Amino acid sequence: MAHAATAARPPERGLDVYTQKVGMWVFLCSEVMFFAGLIGSYVVLRFGASSSWAEPNEVLNVTVTAINTFILICSSVTMVKAFAAAEAGDQKGIKTYLLATTALGALFLGVQVYEYYELIFHQSWAGSHGFTPQAGLYGATFFTMTGFHGFHVLLGVICLGWATIRAYQGHWGADNTHGLEVLGLYWHFVDLVWIILFTIVYLI
Repeated sequence: MAHAATAARPPERGLDVYTQKVGMWVFLCSEVMFFAGLIGSYVVLRFGASSSWAEPNEVLNVTVTAINTFILICSSVTMVKAFAAAEAGDQKGIKTYLLATTALGALFLGVQVYEYYELIFHQSWAGSHGFTPQAGLYGATFFTMTGFHGFHVLLGVICLGWATIRAYQGHWGADNTHGLEVLGLYWHFVDLVWIILFTIVYLI
């Protein structure tokens, strides 16, 4: 069945591939400016109003988030493996690595939801119960940046889920890799942004 689907699939057209790549790069450039604005604002507020901030390890669970960061980095590795498998025409590898990437992305989101729950309902800081967006500039900037990033991860997981379903239908192969390449660009961007956020928000 997979061979029939591969045989029936039309070949990639150069212009379509180029257009999709350029479109993704343009989108990612706009996202770079968006996150640069958020991160820049955080840095200015963080060091301009240091009295409103506690040390990260006094409020945030740095250890759990470090593990979550490792999970997201692993998902980038499996995404690379999925694309390599597609280039090699390895159908089993495509399915395995796409499924692993989707699962790791979903796990990252699950840990982030757990972190939010713990912060909001079990953390006390600045004289109030719970660390929420209302907890001054610190709370507002923390939840804004990590929340927007989490939304981007959610969109990526949805797209990865779709790509995985298509993999089980025999859609991806040596003659049809550009969709995975474009999706991989987005996923690696999300990973890179999180590494920067983790460093700035959790470690500094």
